Amino acid sequence: MAKVIDIYRYLDTLAPFSLQMSFDNAGFLVGREEAEVNRLMVSLDITEEVIQEAREAECQLLVTHHPIIFHPARSITDTDPTGRCLLALAENGIAAICAHTNLDAVAGGVNDALAERLGLSDIQQLHQDGLDPAGRPYGIGRVGTVEGYANLSRFALFVRETLGAYGLRLEDAGRPVQKVAVGGGACGDMLEDVVALGCDTFVTADVKYNVFLDARAMNINLIDAGHFSTENVVCPVLEKWLREGFPEVEVLRSRRHKEVFSCL
Repeated sequence: MAKVIDIYRYLDTLAPFSLQMSFDNAGFLVGREEAEVNRLMVSLDITEEVIQEAREAECQLLVTHHPIIFHPARSITDTDPTGRCLLALAENGIAAICAHTNLDAVAGGVNDALAERLGLSDIQQLHQDGLDPAGRPYGIGRVGTVEGYANLSRFALFVRETLGAYGLRLEDAGRPVQKVAVGGGACGDMLEDVVALGCDTFVTADVKYNVFLDARAMNINLIDAGHFSTENVVCPVLEKWLREGFPEVEVLRSRRHKEVFSCL
């Protein structure tokens, strides 16, 4: 029978937790490492609804992208959302492993999943940060090519449909879409890297106002497709990895966790 620590160590070989950024808090965050796991659930986030879903499914482990504990906790009570989630995990015997910026950067992780979902070919790293313990290059963002999009509007409609995004924010430079950079989540600060590589289009999320202004000045197409939509693509990857690594464990994916906002 697989244990929580076995699953953590397996994920560490695919997306080493040592590669997480300095501000991050990825890793084994809640639970007992020797607890046995016969059923687990994958989700982008740990919310009260996801915990309830995992409890009803009798899961012993949640594997997510976003950490349940990000900022230092000064208290764990039922008076705030994080406290309620942590109490619910502990009270229901559900452990939590969260692979965040390490999963963003590694081969096959968030950014490769996003690039592949959007049909990019000749995929390369946008920014290489170094080599992992196995000598594999890692870094945030990917760059590739697409065909058949004479303008941004056509490509943007494809992005919205493919990612299931509720809405997009755009800066249309009037350029055909051919060389595309992607950055899952909040990667607007990588715009200069994108331009330096000769890309005509950048797909990311959580873009600040000044970045849209910069994109207009730099004459580059920019699409903000939303944090959830650009990162939820990694959940099928985690699901696949865990099923391959632990065939004796039933691996579920959250069906209740959705985009948190709506658009008029």
